[in-house]
Amino acid sequence: MLPEICDALDRVNIIEPFPIQEMTLPVALMGTDLIGQARTGTGKTLGFGIPLLQRTIAPHEADYDELVAPGKPQALVVTPTRELTIQVAKDLETASTVRTVRILKVYGGVAYEPQLDALKTGVDVVVGTPGRLLDLANRGVLDLGHIKVLVLDEADEMLDLGFLPDVERILRKTPELRQTMLFSATMPSAVIALARTHMRHPLNIRAESHEATQMVPTTAQFVYRAHDLDKPEVVARILQAEDRGRVMIFCRTKREASRLTDDLADRGFKAAAIHGDLNQQARERALTRFRGDKIDVLICTDVAARGIDVEGVTHVINNTCPEDEKAYIHRIGRTGRAGASGIAVTFVDWPDLTRWKVINKALDLPYDEPQEIYSTSPELFHDLGIPSDAKGRIRAARDSKESREPRESRDSREPRESRNSRSSKDSRDRRDDGPSEGERSAAKKRNRTRKRTRAGQPVEELADVTTKTEVPAVTEAPEEAAAPKARKRTRTRKTAEAVETAAVETAAVEAPAEAAVEAPEEKKPVKRTRTRKTAEAAPPATEAAEAPVEAAEEKKPVKRTRTRKTAEAKAPAEEAQSAAADEKPVKRARKAAATAEPGKAPTTTPIFSAPE
Repeated sequence: MLPEICDALDRVNIIEPFPIQEMTLPVALMGTDLIGQARTGTGKTLGFGIPLLQRTIAPHEADYDELVAPGKPQALVVTPTRELTIQVAKDLETASTVRTVRILKVYGGVAYEPQLDALKTGVDVVVGTPGRLLDLANRGVLDLGHIKVLVLDEADEMLDLGFLPDVERILRKTPELRQTMLFSATMPSAVIALARTHMRHPLNIRAESHEATQMVPTTAQFVYRAHDLDKPEVVARILQAEDRGRVMIFCRTKREASRLTDDLADRGFKAAAIHGDLNQQARERALTRFRGDKIDVLICTDVAARGIDVEGVTHVINNTCPEDEKAYIHRIGRTGRAGASGIAVTFVDWPDLTRWKVINKALDLPYDEPQEIYSTSPELFHDLGIPSDAKGRIRAARDSKESREPRESRDSREPRESRNSRSSKDSRDRRDDGPSEGERSAAKKRNRTRKRTRAGQPVEELADVTTKTEVPAVTEAPEEAAAPKARKRTRTRKTAEAVETAAVETAAVEAPAEAAVEAPEEKKPVKRTRTRKTAEAAPPATEAAEAPVEAAEEKKPVKRTRTRKTAEAKAPAEEAQSAAADEKPVKRARKAAATAEPGKAPTTTPIFSAPE
């Protein structure tokens, strides 16, 4: 083996290579296309990383100036997730410390400027996700025409229907005489058949025999049938198991992951979440804290199910049943890595029982009928080594007693009647005495400057508000009439114009003023009509008394109302004959006017007259 390869293995703390590395290194160094398949945690990253770095020419080496395009990328690694991109780039940087190969991470969710500046300076190896790679290539800043080695990490995911169109576009931008390597823990036959269309005589390498299982044998698996409402209690007790290190919990949806994170944090556990709704900075910060012992529980979706390598993960919990057998293998592969042991716990709901049976049959597992357990089941405590006194919380619930008032004891409570009377008395006191002390103190804190205006013009502070809104006084009543009493407010819509019109009609009658005054006493209150009377005001009563005929001629027609009864009162006979030709129909009222008494001249009762 080359000395550079041994040095690279030593820098990543690998004393003895894994089988996948021993089998792929000789073939990959020759430039042959290959498909590598091995269990999770067996070092597939260095299986393609070391040959990739070996075939790359660093800037300080002698052959660098003889390249066709110095500074352009010579190797490309395509990964499905951002977290895996960061991890692969970090491993390659660690392995290339002596050779100082320039490695660039390209992924979405971050700014373009650092990536553009690095591409202008020159890079040798690019590790990125398909979306950002295509974006930079279409801009013309990323040149893939000089790629010598192309690697598809997690190839089964990259050649899935979601990534396949983008991957094919990237392959068309690379030279045909390139070396292509595909690596994954699961490689279905359909994916292998599709991969062969983009490769030249590939060599399929599998580190295990066909009879061996795809899962790590040092990982103990437990499958339980649990109720969805009881899962947080069960998870809280598993987190108190003996010899428990870091724990990764996988959820099906982003909302479920967020809800479980808040629940565990409230119970006292140091937990963080990774899912698609978080921005890239939050996802990187959560993973960094998980690696650095700031937190020991990571709740995530399938974005962290592939390729994530964290030391010390002892438990993996599937809070929901995986979609298929591939997702199950990659999820539980986060524990039991590099020869270590781990524990995988899977919860199966009653609706997911059929899905689990398909997974169980595909992987040939002995858990066709999962055991039903609850948070208090002794089997759960015995299987996972949980102390018998473990509870669902390691600290008390968040109490908001400071914001709450202390509850009164039952003896000190007042009867309901006394409380109601006291509350009504307090409300009356506040209404009579003005605002309370708390309201006055709150009003003092306000710093408001208000300016009174009317019709857009400022109003002086000492000016009387009613000076400009006074209604003109009604025409003076005859001297013989007594002063009217202060009338009470009614709900009728009587305007000043209607009152003046009534006064004109009253003054035009030749009957004595006493009869006009006595009429309202016998008249019942006028009911509210459905129209708004807007008749214009007539001339003053004194002038109308002198010329009743001219007033009748100049008077405009009164708007008809919707009442059913008409006025029955008539004017004197001689005036009715002289004004019959010019006078228009009298306004209809809801109540008929009072008829004249026997032996007296008939009088006209005003429709709208103020009661005494």
